[in-house]
Amino acid sequence: MRTRLLGILLALMLGVLAALGVPLAGSMAAGEQSRVVIDRMDDVARFAQELPTQGLPSAGDGVDPPQLRALKAEVARYQDLYGVRTGLFLPDETPLAVAPAGWQLPNSGPAGQAVQEAKDGRRSHNPPQVWPWTPERTLTIASPVVRDGDVVAVVVTESPTGPLRARILRRWLWLAAGESVAMAAAVLLAVRLTEWVLRPVRTLDRATHDIATGRMNARVASVGGPPELRRLADSFNEMADHVVIVLDQQRAFVADASHQLRNPLSALLLRVELLGLELPEGHETELAQVREEGTRLARVLDDLLGLATAEGSRPEPEPVDLTALVLARADAWRPVARQRGIRLSCGAVTQLKAWTDPIGFGSALDAVLDNALKFSPSGGTVALTLHSSRQEAMVTVTDDGPGLTEEELARAGDRFWRSPRHQNVDGSGLGLSIARTLLLAGGGSLEFAPADPHGLAVTLSAPRQQRS
Repeated sequence: MRTRLLGILLALMLGVLAALGVPLAGSMAAGEQSRVVIDRMDDVARFAQELPTQGLPSAGDGVDPPQLRALKAEVARYQDLYGVRTGLFLPDETPLAVAPAGWQLPNSGPAGQAVQEAKDGRRSHNPPQVWPWTPERTLTIASPVVRDGDVVAVVVTESPTGPLRARILRRWLWLAAGESVAMAAAVLLAVRLTEWVLRPVRTLDRATHDIATGRMNARVASVGGPPELRRLADSFNEMADHVVIVLDQQRAFVADASHQLRNPLSALLLRVELLGLELPEGHETELAQVREEGTRLARVLDDLLGLATAEGSRPEPEPVDLTALVLARADAWRPVARQRGIRLSCGAVTQLKAWTDPIGFGSALDAVLDNALKFSPSGGTVALTLHSSRQEAMVTVTDDGPGLTEEELARAGDRFWRSPRHQNVDGSGLGLSIARTLLLAGGGSLEFAPADPHGLAVTLSAPRQQRS
């Protein structure tokens, strides 16, 4: 989102700068050319005034009055000084004063049009605009010399455009430098504006993720930003508070219900035992089924009470020697594994530190080990492996059981869920849910994956550093 918003802002700013810069660049070029054109028009007008009013030579008579000779010298000096081709011509294009010598009137293109306008008694209009990429273009200014309403001569200047193009390019470079500075400032402003707008969104996203993963104490701190987003953050905090209250009430109900049902159930099971002593022979099967169902119901109530306790806990994570914790829990479960004919092994032990609740992590590991031993066949192996990433320390428990399908893996850990293929195995379907809840409360997670070549791999993770 930050990239998209920043791209939109920069595109708008670039469009504004281009909309201002392109017309300004054209105005600069037109201004530079106008100055040159005005200078040349002034020079043309001066040469026209210096032309003798009488005694102009006819074509080919070879006689120059003194005033015309002076004008020729002036035109030559002008051409030497400014490099501008200059000429005074009779209407029949006979040259009167030309520099450099032998220069002929242009008769095509914009220059020829300007000369023709001067012959017709009109001063030439502003020539086409010269750009830095048109080096072959020249500026031609032509003006008629009118005596008694007749055109007696034409004054023409043809200027090279190299200096003009250089000045235009220089001014454009200054403009480009200014626009680059403005664009850099716009980028900095856009970055700061984007950060200011999106900071509350990022904070809200982190808090939402924390709550979605079970860290219900996450809240959105006031970090500035637009008023609408600040109000959204306040509304989010109020919503989270209400959700926590509802969940606390739900957990309290489950805990109270489990506790209140536990005593009547115990009394009922005791009466069943007493009743069984008075039953005649032949009813042992029915009595055993009643006992089994009662025991299963008691286990479900115990698990419900454990789940409610886990969900209501607010442990404070602390530095934990995860390696020592795992080895201790493995030693505690080895007698159970030997009794069931299962080998419980720990892989290469690496010294791992984690930041978690040791009691919660140990209880979660117990639940995972109990599940792995329950589904592993006699003669199988349950392996514990410690490994780590840059941010997390992990313990993976792998069993030799039947494993889960891809669809079943997506539901593993849900409350009361059990695979239809394993309904005959004792359990309430709450063990892995309790494990996940305990890990989430301590800042960790519980993940499920298929083992190779068969079985289930359950990974318990905890952060390696304290999370802010």
